[in-house]
Amino acid sequence: MNKLLEYMNLHLISLMQDAEQVEDEMEKLDPASKDWEHLDIEMISLNGQIIATRHLMSVAKGMIE
Repeated sequence: MNKLLEYMNLHLISLMQDAEQVEDEMEKLDPASKDWEHLDIEMISLNGQIIATRHLMSVAKGMIE
């Protein structure tokens, strides 16, 4: 279980880095543009993945304790 938690933590870090990069790209664009809209959808997806990963990590940690 600890190896799975380590993997999920690395995955979470990667997702957060991806979200930061998308946010930086969005700041450079006009919010009315198609490119901004595409990145907004990607950001929504990343945020959902971050929330889900954090939840799974908390459940796994609770199973260990």
